[in-house]
Amino acid sequence: MASDGTNIWVVNAASNNVMKLRASDGGVVGTFDVGEFPIGMAFDGTNICVTNSASKNVMKLRPSDGAVLGTFNVGKVPLTVACDGANIWVANSESDSVTKLRASDGGVLGTFSAGTLPLQVTFDGANIWVTNGRSSSISN
Repeated sequence: MASDGTNIWVVNAASNNVMKLRASDGGVVGTFDVGEFPIGMAFDGTNICVTNSASKNVMKLRPSDGAVLGTFNVGKVPLTVACDGANIWVANSESDSVTKLRASDGGVLGTFSAGTLPLQVTFDGANIWVTNGRSSSISN
């Protein structure tokens, strides 16, 4: 789930879509198709980013109408996504890695080893943090 400041966005993994809900009353504003088995999403300050775990990609959606602005390949089974203002960070659970994408165009800036089975990724204002499920650790 993510907020763009006005609306709440929710992934529907089994339906391969995301829903945009009005934050004021929860009314459905739109439903938009994405890749296979969407799991995570984040708002990067401008757009909504959705991880599609079975498609092995991240899609960038325009919040006003849900239009797909780009589809960017990442590692195996991307689960969660975080934004640091300039970049999109994706935890690739089955690749034991984190991919860094340029938010403006989805260009791959690097893929970095993480612990075993990275599950969650977040930005604390200065650093990217990753939880590693099988190695029971947190890395940054």
